[in-house]
Amino acid sequence: MESVQSIKQRFAIIGNSPSLNRAIEKAIQVAPTDISVLVTGESGVGKESIPKIIHQLSHRKHNKYIAVNCGAIPEGTIDSELFGHEKGAFTGATQTRAGYFEVADGGTIFLDEVGELPLTTQVRLLRVLENGEFLKVGSSKVQKTDVRIVAATNVNMFEAIEKEKFREDLYYRLSTVDINLPPLRERQEDIHLLFRKFASDFALKYKMPTIKLTDNAVQVLLKHRWGGNIRQLRNIAEQLSVLEQNRTITVEVLKSYLPAAGTNLPAVIKTSKSDSDFSSEREILYKVLFDMKADLNDLKKLTMELMKNGNVKDVEKNNESLIEKIYGSDDNEDTDYEESITPNTKVLSIPEHTADQEDIISVQDKYHFAEEIEEEETLSLHDKELELIKKSLERHH
Repeated sequence: MESVQSIKQRFAIIGNSPSLNRAIEKAIQVAPTDISVLVTGESGVGKESIPKIIHQLSHRKHNKYIAVNCGAIPEGTIDSELFGHEKGAFTGATQTRAGYFEVADGGTIFLDEVGELPLTTQVRLLRVLENGEFLKVGSSKVQKTDVRIVAATNVNMFEAIEKEKFREDLYYRLSTVDINLPPLRERQEDIHLLFRKFASDFALKYKMPTIKLTDNAVQVLLKHRWGGNIRQLRNIAEQLSVLEQNRTITVEVLKSYLPAAGTNLPAVIKTSKSDSDFSSEREILYKVLFDMKADLNDLKKLTMELMKNGNVKDVEKNNESLIEKIYGSDDNEDTDYEESITPNTKVLSIPEHTADQEDIISVQDKYHFAEEIEEEETLSLHDKELELIKKSLERHH
């Protein structure tokens, strides 16, 4: 069995972090077997190195190794890419095509971003893991394959399972051995080492002197959060190598290339929703409907009391709070209609007609006394719904 240090040299892995060494040790131990492996870790931590180590140290090393980025293949064609298709299986399938599982028979397939697989494809993949069988798209013939599967993801798989975006049974089949690669911020002793390696590589690539950091700049480098991990560190080293004329990088220069870091202070996140917190329009509609139902029940109660007692004043006095809840407590609405009529109020008078005139008018125009109004432009159905919801909420709150 090869040592961790020899594996690092062979696969150009930089770092002495204990967590990194443990991940490499697990890859070395599991390589001679055919156990499925799931590599987890944030984006940019170098998950693609582990499947290469496993394949090269296994008995399959002389057969094919195929890396597939599941997140880069459209949902409609991923089944065809992985399992192949028959001629005429779908529009554009002009000939039979072998999929990756057929081509890599006897070898290793690395499924990167496996958490992005559609649920229908997950079912097919589960069958391959269980008994090595698969069906081409458009075919009824079962085919066998002997493939070692190594998968990787930066998705929190337990959250994906809870949200029903990933099958739980498939997760446990893939993660027989789980290898986690730590983020760069947890490997502080490796950050400067990696930066120097990248700076040296870019100096050779672009034929220019190697850049160096001042002591203060090194401290800034170590304290940065590195959300993009090794990939982000490599990009910063390349930018500095190409753009900076002065090969000694100061704190000010380095900070100009680093994105503004947000605060790392802990924050309290409210997970429970309050009663009045609407997360969707559907909840608003439910709230309005429940309020309307409550109002109807209150009106039924008032109606029953009026039917039993027959005394409006007593019912009004006994149910004052209920009436206020339904109709509000606007004093203007309580004024009698008769009191609102003043001597100066103009009353619209409808002229009297004789029987003959009424017959003529009824024939010519039944609605001669109606006022003509210009039709306003109607709002869309969506706008009307929103307006009704707003009015209901204003009324009940």
